[in-house]
Formats: sequence, C-alpha cells, structure tokens
Amino acid sequence: MSMNARDDLLDKRVSLFKHLDGTRRSGTADASKDIHPAILSLTLQIASYTVIGSSARCMATLRAFQEVIKDYRTPAGTTLSRNLTNHLSKQIDFLKTARPLSVTMGNSIRWLKQEISIVSIDVSDQHARDSLIEKIDTFIRDKIEVADRVIVQTASPQISNGDVVLTFARSQVIEQIFLEAHSRGTQFSVVVVDSRPFYEGKELVRRLSNAGLKCEYVLISGLSYVMSDATTVFLGAHAVMSNGQLYSRVGTALVAMSAKRKNVPVIVCCESLKFSKEVQLDSVTFNELGCPDDLVNISSESTPKPGPLKDWRTKPNLKLLNILFDLTPPEYIKKIVTEVGSLPPSSVPVILREYERI
Repeated sequence: MSMNARDDLLDKRVSLFKHLDGTRRSGTADASKDIHPAILSLTLQIASYTVIGSSARCMATLRAFQEVIKDYRTPAGTTLSRNLTNHLSKQIDFLKTARPLSVTMGNSIRWLKQEISIVSIDVSDQHARDSLIEKIDTFIRDKIEVADRVIVQTASPQISNGDVVLTFARSQVIEQIFLEAHSRGTQFSVVVVDSRPFYEGKELVRRLSNAGLKCEYVLISGLSYVMSDATTVFLGAHAVMSNGQLYSRVGTALVAMSAKRKNVPVIVCCESLKFSKEVQLDSVTFNELGCPDDLVNISSESTPKPGPLKDWRTKPNLKLLNILFDLTPPEYIKKIVTEVGSLPPSSVPVILREYERI
C-alpha cells in the first residue's frame, strides 16, 4: 500500500488543527509555463526552509518579482497596468504552494499591486518596467534595510554593562542589535534559547560567538533555569496584530510568559511592515503547520537518523503536530521597537491608521 493510500485510511491530522492546511511540499513538475524561473527557484527554497524568516522571505520575493517584471512583455490588446497584475497573481499562487504568505509578503504584494495599478497607459512598457523595478529597490531599502538600521540604533543603547540578555531562536534584527551593542564596547552576555525542528538559534550563537560575544545556548526545556539570570528579553516577530498580539515562532509565548513571571522586561524589535490589520485572539484559528516528519528524525549537524517515531504513520493511535507559530498576549510585552519609535502594543492600530493616510 502506498504512503498516500495509507494516509487516506489513517487520518493523521490532530483534531484541533484539522481546519489548517496540511504540509505543503512544492515541486516544479506541476508548474505552468507562465511561472517564471526565479519564482520556481524561490518556491523550492521556501518549501525546504532554505529561505526562512519573515523579512528574508519578503526580500527574496520582491527580488524575484523584479526578475518577473524585467522579463514581462505586455500582450497585444491590453495594458501593463491590467495584465501585469494578473501575471503576478499566477506567480503568487505558485509561491503559496510552498508555504502561506507571511504578513510582510502580503503587505508588500498589496503595495506592489497598487503601484502597478497607477502606471500610466501613456508611458512605454520599458519605462514602466524600469520604474517598477526601481520602486521595489526603494521599498526594500526604506521598509526593511533602513528600518532595521533605525531599530538597531534605537534598541542597542538599551543594553547596559553587565546585562544578561536572553533571546529566542534567531531574528536578524536582534542579531544586529547585539553586534552593534558589542561594537560600542558594552560588556554583556547573551543567552540563546532554541527549539526543534529548525534550531535557528545555533546559527545566531555561531555568529555572535565568532564576533567575540559571551554566549550561552540552551534548548527551551531549560528555559526556567536560564531565565533567573536574565535582565532583559529581546524578541523578534513574524507579525504584530492590530490588537497588540505578537505572532512569532512557536515557543515565543512561553519565553515571554516566563519573563513576565520573573519580572524581566520583554522588548520586541520589528519593522512596521510586520504590522497586520487583522485581529487574532488565539493561535488555533489561524496558524501554519510544518511537516510532521521534521519531528521524527534525530539529527546531528550532518547525519539525520530515524528516531523511535519513524513508523508513526502506520500507528493508528499516534499523531504528530508540528505547529510553527504561537501568539503572545500584549500584557507580556513591555514595548515594541520599530523604525517609527518605541511604542506599547496598544499603539499598533495608531501606526496602521497613519500609514493608511499616506
């Protein structure tokens, strides 16, 4: 019996999360001729978690769109402002076969479609394409690169000599904050808390220790022991909802809750591009499921080994749940540091309203 046929007989989905889309593993076999090679490549990278992280996926997507726009030619009988949006929608639909779009990807795609819709029919296609490619460069620079630099300059002075700073998994902007504080001569140590299946914190520890920072690495099962020594917790974000809830890598809520119990301030650092207009009250109604098999292998750095759960699909009483995100209540967060300043979670709707006016 094939694996797919066996899965039809044994429903291996956890009941509480049956409404969520199952594991997505994208391939190129079913791609239509309209899918650009840059999108094919990016989809495979996202599906294999080679490109991971909200900002990284957003930047990679926009760069791929630049290649799509560069090679785009408007068919006869239509205009670029009408047809290019439809062409991009096909690329986006194929990207979704790998993973659901992140909030940053969704926000940037809406912006790009708005820019395409206002392209004048009087300009040449070449000029329109060049203009859109330039606008994407400006968007990446202003909304991500410059925003990150402003956040780093704002947050790094909040680390003092003798501090023990704790973080979870790996956030690029958090990494830059630690490196900036270290370059200023601040003497502090970093505790990196990590979890399966991605072990993103390993790369953060490697980079920080190579830069000369004192680091400690621990899995989330040892969180209660290291939190007692922490003076501040710095966290990255996948998204911040309009009701102030932090949507981030699963385990983030546990870290924030543990910090709250120990009266350790929690500082979230993220670009305002990650702000979402949506309201979310729990991490069950909306979430993302990873591949359950990622929890099976007992892997070292180079040699994955099948663990004791390798035959889990054949066991009718066993189900695996690989949930990717959780929701942190705003009362666990002291402040959110963005490129527009430091603000409490309750101020997120204000920033969203201001952006709508621009």
